[in-house]
Amino acid sequence: MRSTGNSTSPTFFLTGVPGLEAFHIWFSVPFCCLCVIALLGKSTILYVVITNSSLHEPVYYFLSMLSTTDIGITISSLPTTLGVLWFNARVISLDACILQMFFLHGFTLMESSVLLAMAFDCFVAICNPLRYAMILTNSRIIKAGVVIFVRMLVNLMPLLLLLKRLSFCGPNVLSHSYCYHHDVIKCSCPSIKVNSICGLVALILTSGVDIPCIFLSYMLIIKSILSIASPEERQKAFGTCISHLGAVAIFYFPWVILALVHQFGHSAPPYVHTLMSNLHFLFPPVLNPIIYSVKTK
Repeated sequence: MRSTGNSTSPTFFLTGVPGLEAFHIWFSVPFCCLCVIALLGKSTILYVVITNSSLHEPVYYFLSMLSTTDIGITISSLPTTLGVLWFNARVISLDACILQMFFLHGFTLMESSVLLAMAFDCFVAICNPLRYAMILTNSRIIKAGVVIFVRMLVNLMPLLLLLKRLSFCGPNVLSHSYCYHHDVIKCSCPSIKVNSICGLVALILTSGVDIPCIFLSYMLIIKSILSIASPEERQKAFGTCISHLGAVAIFYFPWVILALVHQFGHSAPPYVHTLMSNLHFLFPPVLNPIIYSVKTK
């Protein structure tokens, strides 16, 4: 069946764990446990930062932003994934798909921006500590939050609006238990060149900017740390950023691993790709609270 903008809205079919459908209920147990850990951990961080006035500092404001984006990522993929695993509810409309992509991709893009802002926070704290309070004022942090949100809208909205102009040919089977932009446009009948180019541009303007800037920040931080004479002071300065380094690693490394699996793991069973795709969204929300709790009382 061919669906266009003038006819019935197209529907898509979500995928659970290919080849292991009989074990969906068992896969839901660890998935739910990870989601609960992520939501409890992030909610606890938000509660502690909001209620404890001694934590009303820039570094903890940014940590609250990170916790908010992690909660958003977890909640965005949770309904459809549990629907597939528990009730085999695989059908989703295009409009519902676009709505889920807005939140899922939106919170992911914002988390990348927050990690960049946190890298700048570490840079100022180590390289220019005397002016830290003057540079990172509350008003500037609020402005940074607004910029992060607007940046997400500017990069994401064109991708989602372009989806509405596409027509889709059945059966429109997606590769994941949630809607993913690249996965959806592959179901289109006409050329997706414009959509692919816009997706690439959005990727370059977000992660393509954030990753080099984070890398540059740490090069300058390392240079500043190495110039400190006292080994104890060097260790203390490096300890200031170790939690952020862990957060950056668990956010970007699963992306890299997933890309390598998709590129070179063609001989791997389909469920390997599906499980990796689900885990790369769950790892940061689950591990971030642990990383920051270990380092910060």
